[in-house]
Amino acid sequence: MEIILEDFYYGKLHPNELVKPNNPEIQQLNRKIADALQKLQQNLGDRDLEQLEKLLELQIEMDSLQSALSFIQGYKIGALMMIEVLSGGE
Repeated sequence: MEIILEDFYYGKLHPNELVKPNNPEIQQLNRKIADALQKLQQNLGDRDLEQLEKLLELQIEMDSLQSALSFIQGYKIGALMMIEVLSGGE
């Protein structure tokens, strides 16, 4: 437990890097996305591809922010649960 707390303190704890999507649904969606992007790359011109890349970068940034907010909210809920359990409240 000390290693986790030390990593947390020094900012070395990155839960998002520990997640390995073994879920078949995620793998299937990733394949579909890759296939769709490949088709778009074949059919779009350079200007349209550049706009698509910018859009995808914005979507990745949004997803990252949403993941961070969800993580923080989950952490807060977990802490509140512990407070409730430890205080014996109902």
